[in-house]
Amino acid sequence: MNESFITWLLSGDPWVEYRTRVDLLGQPVDDERVKDAYRATVAHPQIHALIEELAAWPGSVLKSHKKAGHFLHKLVFLADIGLTADSPGIEKIAHQIMAHQSPEGLYQVLVNISPRYGGTGEDQFAWMLCDAPLVAYALVKFGFKAEVQNSLQYLLDLQKENGWHCEVAPELGKFRGPGRKADPCPYANLVTLQLLTQFPETHAGPAVKTGLDTMLSLWDARKERRPYLFAMGSDFAKLKAPLLWYDILHVTDILSQFPQVLEDKRLQEMAALVRAKADDEGKFTAESVWMDWKQWEFGQKKVPSRWISFLAQRMLTRF
Repeated sequence: MNESFITWLLSGDPWVEYRTRVDLLGQPVDDERVKDAYRATVAHPQIHALIEELAAWPGSVLKSHKKAGHFLHKLVFLADIGLTADSPGIEKIAHQIMAHQSPEGLYQVLVNISPRYGGTGEDQFAWMLCDAPLVAYALVKFGFKAEVQNSLQYLLDLQKENGWHCEVAPELGKFRGPGRKADPCPYANLVTLQLLTQFPETHAGPAVKTGLDTMLSLWDARKERRPYLFAMGSDFAKLKAPLLWYDILHVTDILSQFPQVLEDKRLQEMAALVRAKADDEGKFTAESVWMDWKQWEFGQKKVPSRWISFLAQRMLTRF
């Protein structure tokens, strides 16, 4: 990283400045420059609008986990930029989420599964392994780690010998995604590992090892396997933000937080693909856009994005 690149990041949106100061420059959270960036983040109109919107949690029914504008992904974005329960409105949102907890201890979202796919066809609170870890992850980042701890072991116990499969709440019956029952779900593995990044005590355990092995094995077999229709082809390789789906920046961002795989050739191959996308100044430009986020600076493909550049650089510095 050169000085001009850092200066460019610091001149961007306040959440880019905040995370750059904390994650790339290692400045403490009680540094006045960091506190100023945090306050500016919370007060920014786009962030303030997200918080106000999420005050209506659970929002609309979750019909597709790929719906980039769903409350679930907006929640995780706020957690990723660094908001906490001390931020205005966040504690209220968190308590609304925690008001809907399953007997298994997992926090639920509002879903509607058609009878055609084994559901009831009615709106109901339930969980799936492609949303429960993300809700828990956001709560931990907001400061509610103790409340999530109770469900952690249940999630760990859901893992099979080849990783986490497509699992849903008992009340959703036989519903599952479009794939072979014996296959691991790439997205479920990714988001469960995302949650486990927040629990270092699990990192040396068998569940994390199996999850990491599963993800890296999928890269090895990317030309032959597309479990649950999740492929690692040209679309997978495109840079985009926020990190909410199964793509190279999201995968490398999560896996690179586990030091035991930083020297793994497969992860390094993925990281090298990202590194090669930088321009001569080390900046990165979105190659694909979530239309629900097109009003954000990373929601365009014309000029380099500070947020995507920050995400890529943070990931690469871990190596």
